[in-house]
Amino acid sequence: MAYRETPQGSPFIKEVEGRQARYQKFVRFTGSSTRAAGVMLVAAIGALIVANSSLYEPFRAFWHTEIGFAVGTNTAEMSLSHIVNDIFMAIFFLLVGLEIKYEMTVGELTNIRQAFLSIFAAIGGVAVPIMIYSLFNAGNPETAHGWGVPTATDIAFALGIISLLGKRIPTGVRVFLTTLAVADDIIAILIIAIFYGHTPSTNWVIAAVVIVLVLVALNRNHVYSLAPYLLLGVVLWYCVFMSGIHATIAGVLLAFTIPSGSRVNLKSFLNWSDEKVKTAAEIFNPNEHIMGQEDYLTTVKTLSRVARQVVPPATRLEHRLYPWVNFAILPIFALTNADVRFVGGGLGDVWADPALYGVFFGLLLGKPLGIMLFSLIATKFKIANLPSRTTWTHMLGAGILGGVGFTMAIFVANLAFYNSEVMTTAKLAILAASALAGIIGFLFLFVQAKRDEKNGIDYSSEDSSEEGLAREVESEQTI
Repeated sequence: MAYRETPQGSPFIKEVEGRQARYQKFVRFTGSSTRAAGVMLVAAIGALIVANSSLYEPFRAFWHTEIGFAVGTNTAEMSLSHIVNDIFMAIFFLLVGLEIKYEMTVGELTNIRQAFLSIFAAIGGVAVPIMIYSLFNAGNPETAHGWGVPTATDIAFALGIISLLGKRIPTGVRVFLTTLAVADDIIAILIIAIFYGHTPSTNWVIAAVVIVLVLVALNRNHVYSLAPYLLLGVVLWYCVFMSGIHATIAGVLLAFTIPSGSRVNLKSFLNWSDEKVKTAAEIFNPNEHIMGQEDYLTTVKTLSRVARQVVPPATRLEHRLYPWVNFAILPIFALTNADVRFVGGGLGDVWADPALYGVFFGLLLGKPLGIMLFSLIATKFKIANLPSRTTWTHMLGAGILGGVGFTMAIFVANLAFYNSEVMTTAKLAILAASALAGIIGFLFLFVQAKRDEKNGIDYSSEDSSEEGLAREVESEQTI
């Protein structure tokens, strides 16, 4: 959904109108997937520069600083880098879970038949990279376990790149890529949960299950306050962390228990709020200081409190998390994990490492091949149709962008490889493949857009919108 301009007749006093306008610009800025991808790219480039400079050792030492904490009789230590990867990224996975829930509730995954092309393409975009990776790494004990690295699409980067094309491409291409990336995230989450944890501790798994059941009970009993969910979410994270399953999965589990409905009766809200506005207008005295008008303040506070509760808790939380995740957590993750060192022998014998080729070709070739092959199968057997006004050329461009696997691929690489040189080599392959996939995919679709313009094909009349926080954040912030 696109942002709505502030309506004429601003409700703010003249003295703060300028500040409010700047704030709304900031909200629009943080609601842009293109800018979010740009900030992450700057962080990744910064990590590469630092990793290949004299600052590398103090930089590495800083992120390996140990922080101790205790819960009851249990004590643990975590380095700052583990705090980023285990705690901050759990918040990222919470946002991913909320986005998946949105798509499954009111988005493209509501109608499974309509979304089947993207779901089927996502399966192909996972299966073929695994096959390519395995061809290079089968039988190698140090690298064989990394088959999950080239399977995921980075939704922020992919959608950020495609947003640069504006209305030069059909809306169906954006919808297809968005749904593909969401389905991709679901598969990636399952891969992490099933294949990239330690042997789980039964007691802690039982404790985590109990917490999830309590969260489900809160949802079923129509508890719409976010506070109990977030407090229990912290407990759930700790139980999952101690269980041996990767702690970030707690974020996804929490997301699916947070209510997506409203506690307000929407049918009666409009009449009720209209009466409250009329009452406030009748009792307001423009000649009296606002602090002295208790009846007026009580009325508008009641209106404000109920109006806020119209927005579902899942939506409120998603809106609040989006700028923090995309403009703080993910850039910090990139800064911490994109530190590929080219000097000082950090890569070892990179060209002899099969993980390099498995990851690189898995993302750059495996992703578009899998997406196109499974899409062709789905349409050939009439299981699904191409989106409106979308051609196979557009589909290939979207498939190439599916090879941008930055965030999730690096995250899985951290889990899959124990050898630091192999991990660094895999990260190099991820960065190289993602950069090439992004450039080639953009140029491919850009050239096609130019051809369409030359042929008089115009997509600007189609409904188009910025992804991510573009779900009326600004209107919610002004309530």
